[in-house]
Amino acid sequence: MDFGVVLQTHSPSRRTLALAKLAEEHGFDYVWTFDSHILWQEPYVIYSQILDQTRKIKVGPMVTNPSTRDWTVLASLHATLHEMYGNRTVCGIGRGDSAVRVTNGAPATLAELRDAIHVIRELGSSRSVDYKGSTLRFPWSTGSSLEVWVAAYGPKALQLAGEVGDGFILQLADIDIAKWMIETVRNAAADAGRDPMSVTFCVAAPNYIGTDEAHMRDQVRWFGGMVGNHIADIVARYGTEGAVPKSLTDYIAGRQGYDYNQHGRAGNTHADFVPDEIVDRFCVLGPAQAHIDKLRALQAIGVDQFAGYLQHDNKEETLRVYGESVIPALRAATSAKS
Repeated sequence: MDFGVVLQTHSPSRRTLALAKLAEEHGFDYVWTFDSHILWQEPYVIYSQILDQTRKIKVGPMVTNPSTRDWTVLASLHATLHEMYGNRTVCGIGRGDSAVRVTNGAPATLAELRDAIHVIRELGSSRSVDYKGSTLRFPWSTGSSLEVWVAAYGPKALQLAGEVGDGFILQLADIDIAKWMIETVRNAAADAGRDPMSVTFCVAAPNYIGTDEAHMRDQVRWFGGMVGNHIADIVARYGTEGAVPKSLTDYIAGRQGYDYNQHGRAGNTHADFVPDEIVDRFCVLGPAQAHIDKLRALQAIGVDQFAGYLQHDNKEETLRVYGESVIPALRAATSAKS
């Protein structure tokens, strides 16, 4: 299993950079960031610094969207970073949440998302692509290889992820829901004539090392509110019967609006409707062994990467314990002598 961290690009940017460097020191493979240009700083500028001051770690947005960034510009950003630092970026993309809603926009359609994925991946991989009546290619880009991972919850978005995604990003760590979604994506990949095992599966959720259950839950309850934004869209489109597991739709019954000024923030008052049970199921909390046990369960159903959201008050300690205990337990053991 690979490991990532998910950061918000708060000011000062040197704090984000320091956490990214610390993550690599503790054995993490990926550094992801939110991509919401009003709420936080521009991530691609910060990616260049992370890549410059680390050796192996990969970076990317979790997640960008087709509406607030021109597709060709987005591809150029990745291809440029690849020319500078090697192929060390991944483009996580979805329909859009905070980045579009803060500016009074709306999530992209799945058709727009599908087209954007194709354009971004082809240009970002030093290939030509048809775009708005012309064939485009970066004449300065050679050898770039860009994977595009799709974030999804709803049935049609999951189908899209299986049909065209190099990876699938699921932003919650509930075992039963993850199993259903992975199977759905794999079936869609097989139906599209793809190898279903070729899709990389990434589960992303807050991870907090500690023993005070009440405090940990309060620190990460915001995550259930964030996920609730996407589930509310699904319920509005499909209703509450049959489209997705009821365990995913039932908990938002008490949801009353959402304040994006508190997005992804511990103490978010618009996440009060999220019960403790959902916090425990969606997140990874407790001492090291509890993390190891849950991640092994996720690994067993096909999860290739766990990416931990560090939007809480125990960032450095969580990174340290993961580096010393959790990550080694999930890596394949190699004997020095046999």
